[in-house]
Amino acid sequence: MVVLSVNELIVDVDTDKTYRVLWIDSGHVIAYVIDITASNANPFIMTTKEIDEQINSAVYTLQVDENVTLQRSPTEKDIQHRDKTWSIIKDLVRIEPDIYKKNQRYKLIEEAMIKHNIKSKNTFYKNLRKYWQRGMVKDSVFPDYNLKNTDRIYKKKTGRPNKGGTKGIIITAEVKEQFSKSIKRYYLNSKKPSLIFTYKMMIRDYYTKFKYYDESNNERLVLKPEEERPTKTQFFYWFNNEYKDDKVTIAREGSKKFEQNHRAVLGSSTAETDGPGDIYQIDATQSNIYLVNRFNPNWIVGRPTTYFIVDVYTHLITGLYIGLENPSWKAMMSAIANSCMNKTEYCKRYGINITTDKWPSMHLPNNFIGDRGELASNGVNHLIEGLGPNISNTPPYRPDWKGIVEKLFDTSQEKIKPFLPGYVHENHGERGVKDYRLEAILNIEEYTAILIKFILFYNHNFYMKDYVRNDQQIIDGVEPIPIKLWEWGVKNAAGKLKKPKMNDIKFYLLPRDKATITENGIRYKKMFYTTDRAINEQWYSKARNDGSWKVEFSYDPRNMDVIYLHTNNEELYIPCTLINHQERYQGKTIEEIDQLLEFEGDDFKGFEHTQLENEVNLFTDIQNIVKVAQKNKEDMLDKTISKSKRTKNIKDHKREERIHRREEEAFNLEFDNQEKLSSTSLPKDEMEEIHSGRISIKQLFANEGQKK
Repeated sequence: MVVLSVNELIVDVDTDKTYRVLWIDSGHVIAYVIDITASNANPFIMTTKEIDEQINSAVYTLQVDENVTLQRSPTEKDIQHRDKTWSIIKDLVRIEPDIYKKNQRYKLIEEAMIKHNIKSKNTFYKNLRKYWQRGMVKDSVFPDYNLKNTDRIYKKKTGRPNKGGTKGIIITAEVKEQFSKSIKRYYLNSKKPSLIFTYKMMIRDYYTKFKYYDESNNERLVLKPEEERPTKTQFFYWFNNEYKDDKVTIAREGSKKFEQNHRAVLGSSTAETDGPGDIYQIDATQSNIYLVNRFNPNWIVGRPTTYFIVDVYTHLITGLYIGLENPSWKAMMSAIANSCMNKTEYCKRYGINITTDKWPSMHLPNNFIGDRGELASNGVNHLIEGLGPNISNTPPYRPDWKGIVEKLFDTSQEKIKPFLPGYVHENHGERGVKDYRLEAILNIEEYTAILIKFILFYNHNFYMKDYVRNDQQIIDGVEPIPIKLWEWGVKNAAGKLKKPKMNDIKFYLLPRDKATITENGIRYKKMFYTTDRAINEQWYSKARNDGSWKVEFSYDPRNMDVIYLHTNNEELYIPCTLINHQERYQGKTIEEIDQLLEFEGDDFKGFEHTQLENEVNLFTDIQNIVKVAQKNKEDMLDKTISKSKRTKNIKDHKREERIHRREEEAFNLEFDNQEKLSSTSLPKDEMEEIHSGRISIKQLFANEGQKK
């Protein structure tokens, strides 16, 4: 897909109309364009999909506009006219995209008329149109350019005759138009045809004398004689004068590849900064070294990811991260945190003792420039909102915008690679070459210590011969060495160094999510957290009585033992720890927890089928028991007994059943005195009376009492 740029020209080869791109939405879905020649033109919408399809079909071509300039030197009157016009429209043209919409534009112009005390809307429309059509720069609103036709009217062809006597034809405005249309149609497209092919197609289109059909009914062309058509030399000469290399390259290669491979590398990123801390460049690469596990050197753990952060103004290395994470926001936030931390404490972890002046950077910059991937993540938005650095993603195919930090990777590896066992050299993989992985000795802690040593050396000893010092630096005798430029810049340049609290920096770097306050605790996924404030302020009781609610929190995905609830005040956050019975989540990363929950979910899904089968069988068993009971009831039911009588003596029946159940449930341990056991038994005929319901136990005992 073609990537459009604002101010590019879209040329319709068929209609010969040219449109200027005025604005593109952030999602690259729509663009506002304007016809650059129509006297009554207004902006209108084109979809990028439509433009892309037409370019691929060779109906449209893209051109880079060469800035419209006066064809004569402006007079003082011209300049005054330009400045006055610009003062009227400059605020309007910045209200994008509303100024391109008809209804909004009408309202905006009405407001501007009142503000500038101008009676005619036409004045605004004319000047806006002039600004949009002629290049969207201040000079676009100069008084009308000298648009007189400068083509000479030749009566005789000029120039040196070609060998053989053929001179071609006079190149009139009409012939130039033929040249232009042919270039647009055949040459300026991604299929990359040759210029000679374009010339031949132009001759076919415009210099055919007549057509005929041969005996096989194939169309055949007869061209005009040489003296009646332009020569190849004339065509090439016109092309070289009319078309600049950049314009051609963009049309044929596309904007991306032009920016990547063909653009002129002018200017200096260092010269564009105000001082230390104005811009930091950040980038990552996979180090060319294999490391081993720090607890078991028999385990090779692979190649680490290395992040460098460099101050553009001084080229001082301000931050470092070495880890086994792939390039990601998770890894980048560690590098950013490192750039802001006190380096004496950091170096001490690795057995390196330094004073602050040896590595003085412990600041947050005004701007970060980095890769689109990591710096386009949601995490960076929190950093911007909380602490305010501007974030600039390098455009696609423009790695050179991080040139300083990328050169640093090469410099660091070149210095230290001869001393690194396990380093992957260029000949790895060739037949007969030893396997560098097996030579790995260093663990990640030791490799980090080596890179810290390199940084300390680099910051104090890297003499930049090509560094362009300003006049004051030269007068003050500042050597082009990172640490010297940093020290001078902190005192003299308009730097942007900020030094927030480390806890605040870490807080704003962490990713965020939402948890739920429930009666059982603060729930995230299936984990429950708590904090003293929640207990003191009775959050859980409120959740039980009034219902749960959501809260925003930050977390470190590398360890989920603690999360940080947002307070939206100076306190920033409240730490919350896992509840005691949640020990199975202790010390785990978010990935490990997600995996655990996923496994449990998979286990449940695997059991669902078995559970359903067993449940269905349970239902069947219950129904079978009920059927048997129903049948027994029907067989034994005495239908002569009334409903009221059946419900009248429930208590007595319960008591009788209880006595019977006790006899059945009693623990009868074996012993020899069988006579005693039998003496307490009722006669068989009396037991049958009880079971048949004809006599109750109560009545039986009453009868026995009367007998006595």
